[in-house]
Amino acid sequence: MRRVVVTGCGAITPLGNDVKTTWEKLLKGESGIDTIKSFDTSNHTVKIAGEIKDFNPETKFDPKILKRLDRCVVLCLWATTEAIEDAQLDFNQFDKDRIGVIIGSGIGGLLTWEAEHTKFIEKGPARVSPFLIPMMIPDMTSGYVAIHWGLKGPNYTTVSACASGAHAIGDAFRAIKYSDADIVVTGGSEAPVTPFALAGFSNMRALSRRNDEPQKASRPFDKGRDGFVMAEGSAILILEELECARKRNAKIYAECIGYGSTGDGYHITAPAPEGEGARRSMERSLKEAGCRYNDINYVNAHGTSTDLNDKFEARAIKDLFAEHAKNLVINSTKSMIGHSLGAAGAIESVVSSLSIRDQIVHPTINLENPDTECEGLDFVVGAARKTTINYAISNSLGFGGHNVTLCFKRFTQ
Repeated sequence: MRRVVVTGCGAITPLGNDVKTTWEKLLKGESGIDTIKSFDTSNHTVKIAGEIKDFNPETKFDPKILKRLDRCVVLCLWATTEAIEDAQLDFNQFDKDRIGVIIGSGIGGLLTWEAEHTKFIEKGPARVSPFLIPMMIPDMTSGYVAIHWGLKGPNYTTVSACASGAHAIGDAFRAIKYSDADIVVTGGSEAPVTPFALAGFSNMRALSRRNDEPQKASRPFDKGRDGFVMAEGSAILILEELECARKRNAKIYAECIGYGSTGDGYHITAPAPEGEGARRSMERSLKEAGCRYNDINYVNAHGTSTDLNDKFEARAIKDLFAEHAKNLVINSTKSMIGHSLGAAGAIESVVSSLSIRDQIVHPTINLENPDTECEGLDFVVGAARKTTINYAISNSLGFGGHNVTLCFKRFTQ
């Protein structure tokens, strides 16, 4: 069976507009969450989010093209450009029929939908943009990336709420493993920080209302957590068949070795009791990876800062790993950047790959009073920690009962 490696990473997050900046700030334990600046929140209960800062896409892309793309796609293009440059890939040197694009997005062009719907209501049908549909549909993340670089392999978008990006990476891994492609541009993108989405998530009581302390609002596994913090962002990984990467002497961050995917079949928003769906997802990923439970060193948790997710994910980890659970280092990237929905699993896969490369894990911030139901696990409180990471898993769990676990390995010849 063919081996799959990570040869390039790109990201744009509330902490930075590239991988290097994001990673440095994560290791320092900095928060990218602040009061919302992109629109007036006077009438909103929630006034905080993880927004991208100082973003000028015109420096890389034609402004005329940008006008026809939703922010979700623009963020995706930005991260993809960095990932391709990082991998030092010249696609013209390859058969583009063998290069796929699989990118996840939970919502897609929500900002465009809101703007055009307002036009429709206020000015009538004739004023709605003819670009509404291609700007709005989620698959334009993968579609436009393929168009921009002329890539003709497997191409689609995964839509599974907060598991979308992780599903995309898992599918990309399998596409290479089973010889449907040699290289896949994969990851996730989301631009959900909009007035309409903020109202919807807020009214379902999913979001933190810690408006006076935005940097302390996302507090996974803490007793005082009161909901997640919505964020925007994108992350892209270049997955490549090992021999293809070797032939061009590509640098390798990590090897992707396992993909578990399950469904809860339980509730539209709440996870299955005791996290049994997440447990099965981790179990399936490790089975494909050929790992024993005590091989795993690090878990990048879904860790949303919501009541049910955190305690049930902690329970799933304890149930699966048993005595070994206390030996795991576990963290939540969302403690610093918030929850970027369909992009979250992709950002966290980049973080997992960097952790393996550098043999270090970032802290989980704001974990001041651990929930008693999450006790017995090491959430890396306080500061980044140097540690041995030979095997890592990353969990992504989405509304609708979607569970994904990706397993990464320190690359060895």
